[in-house]
Amino acid sequence: MSENIGSSGNPLRVAIIGTGPSGMFAAGALLKSGLEVRVDLFDKLPTPYGLVRYGVAPDHQKIKKVAAAFERTGADERVRFFGNVKLGRDVTREELLDHYHQIVYAVGAQADASLGIPGEDLEGSISSTELVNWYNGHPELEGFDVPLEHRSVAIIGIGNVAIDVARILAKRPEDLATTDISDAALAELSKNHIREIFVLARRGPVEAKCTPKELSELSEVEGAQAWINPDELELGPESEKALEEDRSAQQNIEIFRRLAGEALIEGKRHIHFKFLVSPVEILGENGRVTGLKVERNRLVMRPDGRLSAEGTGEMETLAVSMVVRAVGYRSRPLPDVPFDENRAIIPNQKGTVGNREYAVGWIKRGPTGLIGTNKGDANETVESMLAEIPALGNLEVSADIAELLNQREVRFVTWEEWRRLDELETERGSTSGRPRVKFATISEMLEGCDNC
Repeated sequence: MSENIGSSGNPLRVAIIGTGPSGMFAAGALLKSGLEVRVDLFDKLPTPYGLVRYGVAPDHQKIKKVAAAFERTGADERVRFFGNVKLGRDVTREELLDHYHQIVYAVGAQADASLGIPGEDLEGSISSTELVNWYNGHPELEGFDVPLEHRSVAIIGIGNVAIDVARILAKRPEDLATTDISDAALAELSKNHIREIFVLARRGPVEAKCTPKELSELSEVEGAQAWINPDELELGPESEKALEEDRSAQQNIEIFRRLAGEALIEGKRHIHFKFLVSPVEILGENGRVTGLKVERNRLVMRPDGRLSAEGTGEMETLAVSMVVRAVGYRSRPLPDVPFDENRAIIPNQKGTVGNREYAVGWIKRGPTGLIGTNKGDANETVESMLAEIPALGNLEVSADIAELLNQREVRFVTWEEWRRLDELETERGSTSGRPRVKFATISEMLEGCDNC
């Protein structure tokens, strides 16, 4: 009689697709489950950590230190890393089901939500995902060009990503030169001509989604001045009531009021906050952005008790030549995996998708929360996985997935190779006082692995 799944003679074998925070937290929770487990981590890139490596702003090195915990997980003898392996290209869903007792999808949200307005496809209109990946050196953005000859830029949205983008565009090149920003982005930002940055929000300052920490940091950028017209801080009774119950919003309002009390200083880059405006059309000539048409809003109470923005018909045009869309992220479907197009998630119940498949992170719940939010989310999914082990019975799985990948001549990157790449990047950075200089392309990464 075969031993129970999760015993020393029959370890629970799990494939995790995606090695961002949610995938790594899920792996860590499995290792602490008390069962005998074997976890294989798959990533389409040769490098792990997803959002931590390519989404966190380069001047936020403290946040990136969460990777230290992930490093311990990846180095565990019960864990293997298969970098440069893409689901649907190198291995199929059915093959994974043949090789593992359970599969966890942790692929995040790789696309931007669309504005759905005319002019989004004009040159000079870019998504925050593209811009963030560009300045973080994401290899899939190889050759992507963000020429910063613009003098005025509009950023649509006021979440933390929008604030990050505003801060990076406003910073002096010498202050970015000590970060792990990509060399291509640093070279372009050194020629930065931007003088005016508009941060636009469809609702009011109380409803701003950015954290006080991010907002405060933006207000203190050397060589730049964040400013808001005092009229923008006139609050209606509903917003005043909401403010009483939200400490984070209170802190944001304190910062906004301080900024409104300052006079604009000539010679600095100006960051203007504009509330209660919605983009209507990105204007252009000869295929390039020349302006942004916005509509003034008012706040109305919805039947569910939430404040919503409603257009007034009053229009305004901002003379900008670059528009950054930072209105949220959206997950993409995986080959042969169930997907809810409306919610842009894999349908699940507490992480359970069905057929020995599970979801975690943004692909599970939508693009909400901070990096740490994924820990509790991962724990919930792992609890669902463990609860369903008895239903697996005597399920047998196929031989090592590495054999299949080798037969197909898939050049996968191991954890040991990634660690050497990591060392090479930090060595490259040490010569110029930077935390690391990233390999810019997948071919460079694989060449580095071959020379390990």
